[in-house]
Amino acid sequence: MEQEFMQEAINAAFEGMRQKGGPFGAVVVKNGEIVGKGSNCVTETNDPTAHAEVVAIRDACKKLGSFQLEGCEIYTSCEPCPMCLGAIYWARPDKVFYACDKDDAADSGFDDAFIYKELELPASERKVPFVQMSREEALSVFAEWNEKEDKTEY
Repeated sequence: MEQEFMQEAINAAFEGMRQKGGPFGAVVVKNGEIVGKGSNCVTETNDPTAHAEVVAIRDACKKLGSFQLEGCEIYTSCEPCPMCLGAIYWARPDKVFYACDKDDAADSGFDDAFIYKELELPASERKVPFVQMSREEALSVFAEWNEKEDKTEY
């Protein structure tokens, strides 16, 4: 079954690339059934976060009525970029399968090496400057969250 699910992710990559975006596809599987599917639609939607894995996670979470994917596996046509990797960790699937790796992606012009390098730099030295401000005021939101009795933990 794993090979069939990977083929579905690859098919989603072909379909998405031919119709609306970049060459990436992903599916989310739970109990042997595809519950989420996505292809890259960044240029179609003008949404830089609309990568295949993120689209598939959103689709699966909506269908499952949950913001987490415990008990699920993600199959993706390419090793996830840093953004998708973060989304995957937040979604908490049990396992991720990928076909091409980040070097294959880089060979086709999708090189995320600069992002990995940026993450290692202090915030003030990044190409996009990050400036911390209003920390004390914003801490009050966390203080209220910590006291909130009806919060949904995640």
